[in-house]
Amino acid sequence: MGKFKVPNTYVIIFTVLLVCAVSTWFVPGGEPQTWQVFSALYEGFSQQAGIIAFVLIIGGAFWVVNSTKAVDDGIMKFISKVQALERYTLIRTLGVGNIVITLVMLLFGVFGAVFGMSEETIAFVAVVIPLARSLGYDDFTGVCMVYVAAHVGFAGAMLNPFTIGIAQDMSELPLFSGIEYRTVCWLILMTVAIAFVLWYASRVRKPVEVHEDAAEISSDTENVKKGSGVRAWITFALISASLVLFSVFYASDCVIKIGQGTFATPWLLWALTAVFALVSIFALRNSTKMFILNLLMFTIVFMVAGVMGYGWYLPEICALFMALAVAAGLAADYSADDIAKEFIAGAKDIFSAALIIGFAAGIIVILKDGKVIDTLLGSMASALDGSGKVGALGTMYGIQTFINVFIPSASAKAAVTIPIMAPFSDMIGVSRQATVLAFQFGDGFTNMITPCSGVLMAVLSVAKISYEKWFRFIWKFILVLIVIGFLLLLPTLFVEMPGF
Repeated sequence: MGKFKVPNTYVIIFTVLLVCAVSTWFVPGGEPQTWQVFSALYEGFSQQAGIIAFVLIIGGAFWVVNSTKAVDDGIMKFISKVQALERYTLIRTLGVGNIVITLVMLLFGVFGAVFGMSEETIAFVAVVIPLARSLGYDDFTGVCMVYVAAHVGFAGAMLNPFTIGIAQDMSELPLFSGIEYRTVCWLILMTVAIAFVLWYASRVRKPVEVHEDAAEISSDTENVKKGSGVRAWITFALISASLVLFSVFYASDCVIKIGQGTFATPWLLWALTAVFALVSIFALRNSTKMFILNLLMFTIVFMVAGVMGYGWYLPEICALFMALAVAAGLAADYSADDIAKEFIAGAKDIFSAALIIGFAAGIIVILKDGKVIDTLLGSMASALDGSGKVGALGTMYGIQTFINVFIPSASAKAAVTIPIMAPFSDMIGVSRQATVLAFQFGDGFTNMITPCSGVLMAVLSVAKISYEKWFRFIWKFILVLIVIGFLLLLPTLFVEMPGF
């Protein structure tokens, strides 16, 4: 017999859809929908058109930014600067290795939390492993500094559009609401992750001299041309002018909502515009890539301000990231064709996630049209009757964690589970925000151990670490994260907090 192979995600989802269609013939109160399977796919795509467009545009924008190598260059410079700190006595006392591990993990933890860095870690693992070796650590430490940090950040994300954005949209919650407690969760999870890696690194570290590997990391950053091109300065001038005009007409409309409180902040947009202009000038004097990194950073800042101060939703955020793609391309001296080509490449790269959202939404169409979903929710409520809110929320968290072992795609799980879990949480008196958080934790932790994750297997391939060795190394830490995730869910049941 051949070795068992986990089916393609599309095959799994279509199989589930067929099973749901057949179930409409047998579930009490159901209305047979077997012959509506293919039309349900169309309905699913139609209903999720907004979130599908959102995913494609975000993917395309990030691809344009990544194609300029600005993020790569920024990380290389960061690593080079940190290495140079070893000449200071205080730094040597604290341990330059400890500082490097902490700062690099925080950096990638932010990337995972803010824009869902996952696949991109594959390339950076190849960069950071030589750094880890140069400091006397092993390859596991290098993988943890990048891959584990990004995925713990991903699990505890505050602004990740590919998990929180999709799940909150499907739960009919304000986009990125509950950011306050999610930030607390991110800090706790990152602290645990950094502590684990520092503990492990201290056990395996061997005294070595800084050698060629370290030099290789910083060699690309030593000869970077200072200053930026004319196109980058023109881009800066156009963006600044646009921000000034926007401030003139809309600054007075800014009202920040934090929890139950609202605060008029007509000065916020002007302040952000001034800070952007000042920081951009310094970035432009350094290099075009630094300016593009600056654009990415302020895109996130303005997105947060727009969501919290102006009630922005998918259309406005999509427009913001489209502007980022165009601005980054222009600053990098791309032609219009180049920008279009890179944007399409990014949309194509993320297209599988968009397709999965549409296919999975077809399942919900079948369950709703077949009158099965009410029976399903009623059965779940009866099964958990008496378990209380803690038991019910823990069960939802366990289901998400279990499913993620076989379907690591966050968008697929959100599309399949959230439309069922959200109304179910209403029935048992658990907030939909807590349900989204359970989905978020359940999606994130087991990504780092499931062999069904293409990203994990690619990272291990780059690091030349066998899956068996990785499993033995990481499984206890994953269990700790799962337990901490459950403990972090409990305050959402007993403590009043913004967004929950």
